Amino acid sequence: MKTIKATLFTLILIFMIGEVKSQTERDVNDAQGLLPGVHAPMFKAIDADSVEFSLAEALETGPVVIIFYRGFWCPVCNEHLETLQDSLKLIQDQGARVIAVSPEKPEYLDKMAEKTGAEFTLLYDEDYRIADAYDVSFKPGTMQLFTYNVILGAKLKETHSDKSQQLPIPATYIVDQNGLIVWRQFDPDYKNRASVKEILNALSEKLALE
Repeated sequence: MKTIKATLFTLILIFMIGEVKSQTERDVNDAQGLLPGVHAPMFKAIDADSVEFSLAEALETGPVVIIFYRGFWCPVCNEHLETLQDSLKLIQDQGARVIAVSPEKPEYLDKMAEKTGAEFTLLYDEDYRIADAYDVSFKPGTMQLFTYNVILGAKLKETHSDKSQQLPIPATYIVDQNGLIVWRQFDPDYKNRASVKEILNALSEKLALE
């Protein structure tokens, strides 16, 4: 009986320490996301084949739609990217390019492409540099991490560049050829994502103003 009580006490203590630690780190509500009208941070990152992508170079040919997603383990992300793939030509017909960014290593980008059929560029956000620059990174709470790592099989400490287990808010940005953010969808609720219709409408309005 004493052994059981001691074990329970240890588990409760570990949980409480985890909660205290998570409270000292960046919460989802601390992330505000960059606003339309500001210059988009330029970045370079590698794709699943370790080929380097440059945002500055991509903007030379047209606007870029940047999607932040959490990972191959996220059912909502899978559905979102699959929907984008289904309507990819409609977005490309507006002269835009779609890229999707996550903190997962290249081999896991491949898994995401397999699960969603995504033919657009998936990028590895090493050390959360891109998410930090766009102010969308945060640290999930202890119970969230348990759900992601154990139930959904995310294994964030293995799939990311470090063991901090940060994630991006799944935001969407449209950057015009001048490097300005002209539209965004940003919501701390991971279930809310930019629809294809919203992206197309934003691109249409943006192109009409040029």
